[in-house]
Amino acid sequence: MSADRPDLAAPLPHTQDGDAAPAWAVIDSRWRVFLRVVEAGSLNKAAAALAMPQSAISRAIAHLERQCGERLFVRTGRGVVLTEFGAQLLPRVVRLAADADTLVEDIRAARGQPMGDVLIGLLPSAVPRYAGPLASTVRECMPGVRLHLVEGASAQLEEQLREGRLDMAVVLREDATSVGDERILARVPLHLIGRLGDAVLAGGEVPLIRISELPLILPARPHLLRTRLDRLAAEHGLRLHVVIEADSVHLQYEVAAAGGGYAIAAFPDGAGDARLASACIVQPQLERFVVLAESPRRPHTRASREVHRLVCALADKITAR
Repeated sequence: MSADRPDLAAPLPHTQDGDAAPAWAVIDSRWRVFLRVVEAGSLNKAAAALAMPQSAISRAIAHLERQCGERLFVRTGRGVVLTEFGAQLLPRVVRLAADADTLVEDIRAARGQPMGDVLIGLLPSAVPRYAGPLASTVRECMPGVRLHLVEGASAQLEEQLREGRLDMAVVLREDATSVGDERILARVPLHLIGRLGDAVLAGGEVPLIRISELPLILPARPHLLRTRLDRLAAEHGLRLHVVIEADSVHLQYEVAAAGGGYAIAAFPDGAGDARLASACIVQPQLERFVVLAESPRRPHTRASREVHRLVCALADKITAR
C-alpha cells in the first residue's frame, strides 16, 4: 500500500455494470481507479489491489477516456504507462481526491469523533519517545483515526512532507531562524562522541575551538549539519579536520567506537553503548531544534489536527520529566 494514497487500498463496492462506485462519493470513483492503475502500473495489479475484476478496471478507464476524448494510458509489455495527457492530469486528480477525502472526513467528524488516516514521520531518536504512547492514545481516544507511522532521517522525512506523502513529521532544524511557526518539541545540544575513556571527553564539555584539532566523522555535504559546522568554522576562523564521511549516526558511532575519530550528534544516543562517551560542545553551545513540521501539500483534517495536538502534549510531558 502506498504512503501517498493509503485510502485507495480499500475495496470499492460495485454497481450493477461492474464499475466501482462508493455508496457516497464526492468525486467519480473511476478517478480513484485511475490513481490505483497509475500506482500499480498494471490493470491486473490494480484489480487485485481493489478486489475488482480486471474487466471493471478496463471499463472504468475506458469511460474516463471517452469523457476526456484522449487516451490516459498506453499498454507496454509489462503493463501500462501514462500518456502525456494522462501525466498532465495526474497531479490535479491527486489533489482532487485528497480534497474529496478531507470533505468526507470532515463531514463524518462533524457528527462525532475524528476519522481518517493520519501519516506521521518520526526520527529514529523520536521513535521510542513518541511511537508507543501516540499509538496507544490514538487507539484509546480516537478509534476512528488510523495512524501510519514512518521512520526516517530528517532529510528523508522533509522530502516526504514536500511531496505530500506525510501529514506531519518530527524533524530537525539547525537553528532558531529556520524554525518559523513550527512547533518546537525540544531543544537539544550537540555532543562530541568518541571512544569510552577518551581524555578529550573526560570533562563532559568540549570548547568549539578544540574541535578543529580533532579527527572528525561527519556527514557529507550538503547535509544540513555539515553545512552548519562549515559555516561555524568559517565564522570562528577554524578548519575542520574531517577524516571520514558517514551519512548515518549509526555509522558515525561505529567508527567512533573503533577509535576512528569523533562524531557530532544532536542526541547522545551512544550513551547506551558501553564503547562510547560524549561531551557537550560549548563556547558557544550548539543547539538543534526538534520540531513538528506539517506538509504544505496535504489538507488539515480534524483527525490530523487532533494528532498534532497529541504529539505536542507528549512533548510537553517528556520535557516535564
